[in-house]
Amino acid sequence: MPSPNLLTINDLRIQFPTEEGTVEALRGISFSLKRGETLGIVGESGSGKSMTALAIMGLLPGKAQLVGGEIIFEKKDGIQTDLTKVKPADFQGIRGKEIGMVFQEPMTSLNPVMRCGEQVGEAIYDLRFTIYDWTHRKQAKATVKQRVLELFEKVKLPDPERIWRSYPHQLSGGQRQRVMIAMALASNPSLLIADEPTSALDVTVQRSILQLLKELKTTWGGSTIFISHDLSVVAEVADNVIVMQKGEVVEHGQVADVFKHPKHPYTQLLLENYQKRIASPSAHRPSSIAHRPPSTVHRPPFLTITSLQTHFPTKRNFFGKATEHVKAVDGVSLEIYEGETLGLVGESGSGKTTLGRSILNLISPTSGEVVFKGKNILQKADNEWFSTRKELQIIFQDPYSSLDPRQPIGLALTEPMTVYGLFSDEKQRRERAVELLETVGLEADHFWRYPAEFSGGQRQRICIARALALEPRLIVCDEAISSLDVTVQTQILDLLQELQRKHCLTYLFISHDLGVVRMISDRIAVMKDGKIVEMGDSETVFAAPKHPYTKELLEAVFVK
Repeated sequence: MPSPNLLTINDLRIQFPTEEGTVEALRGISFSLKRGETLGIVGESGSGKSMTALAIMGLLPGKAQLVGGEIIFEKKDGIQTDLTKVKPADFQGIRGKEIGMVFQEPMTSLNPVMRCGEQVGEAIYDLRFTIYDWTHRKQAKATVKQRVLELFEKVKLPDPERIWRSYPHQLSGGQRQRVMIAMALASNPSLLIADEPTSALDVTVQRSILQLLKELKTTWGGSTIFISHDLSVVAEVADNVIVMQKGEVVEHGQVADVFKHPKHPYTQLLLENYQKRIASPSAHRPSSIAHRPPSTVHRPPFLTITSLQTHFPTKRNFFGKATEHVKAVDGVSLEIYEGETLGLVGESGSGKTTLGRSILNLISPTSGEVVFKGKNILQKADNEWFSTRKELQIIFQDPYSSLDPRQPIGLALTEPMTVYGLFSDEKQRRERAVELLETVGLEADHFWRYPAEFSGGQRQRICIARALALEPRLIVCDEAISSLDVTVQTQILDLLQELQRKHCLTYLFISHDLGVVRMISDRIAVMKDGKIVEMGDSETVFAAPKHPYTKELLEAVFVK
């Protein structure tokens, strides 16, 4: 008779050796997961949530040391296995087939040179090694493709055929995350570990994904570990919840009991910060938002975008000429004023990220103008971009893929200073780097650590520090706080506003989180299908939206 517990963790301890001493990532955590149960794990960035998931999957970073404990998992054949004793080679039969995982950062989990459909297809059936007969191989490929397209439809990906043909870089962050969810579900795993699976998704798609995960409990009967910093998401999908702080489980129980009657002070703090956030975003803006830029009336724009178009070819003829395009940015015109924060919102795939990168010429626009300091910067030669790059910076959505995994994070901060000749010597540059780390809530002794030694939220803070290193005038914040928990989000928003006040910074703040955009933005632009469908003062857009799409987004927030 199978055990009622699919997974049992007893006194699990993991540590990292560093130059400053041993860091305990997990300090003797214990919990169990029943069959058919959804267990939520919440806690701030760095609390050990993702480390717990990686330990279950046998994917601990190279420097991690398992110093105690056991992870008992019951496989589909009924055999109970201690995953801490499984050899790396034997884990290949467990990952995917027995345990699936949706990682926090999809861009680093997908093969950049392989089409998305083929990657998900491999998770279903490895055609390269199992079928040698050409006829049967062709039939199997068609069957696998049909299954993949069905999965893409389940996770609400638009135009599954196009997604099948697309490479990861051709999709938005939210679309890549949905491809990862489809891949994790492909082999019907007994256990699905979802590590921040909705952090990159807009509210409407997030709601559909959460509904999908609920349906899995009845259609597949699998168990789920749902890791998130969003308490409302955990409350919606989980049966039970554990609260983690600094590598320890500080509270454990049914979701309703823990969230309504928290016992531990840390849980109470998390819920208090969350309640402040959802009660009234405009009433709980970061303290530094008391300073607002003057009216845009009678002021020249800081940056002017005119008829900007960015199209991506999706089909080519025999001669290589594009015959079909995706109009990611389709004739966008807007003005950004010095010292303001312009919020850009819209669903995943609406063109927000492409617009931000096109403005900075990180993606070459098809046509249009971006005027900065009286010049169309899109017409500048490569050698003329050097000084402009210093003034126009970006915080990328995916922190891990934008950091060099072989470079300590302190050197990632000093490198641009060296390139641009800031400060007189390396000592001053390192002092400035330490100051930046402390500014974004990290510590001086983190200087020599590598990106893999940080949580997703901590890596995002490193990217914010790097964007500030050159003292830019405009920063494009592309989902800059989507991977951060509520308390750290508030700190970072406060930090961004304080820096804006001190240095007269200008922000283009891209986000799918309407609550965050409302908190920080002076004006809001709503984007759909590559076009700006509504723009106005932040409070006006929220209080009296005019376009049906804006109303739909706001309704989705309130339903959630």
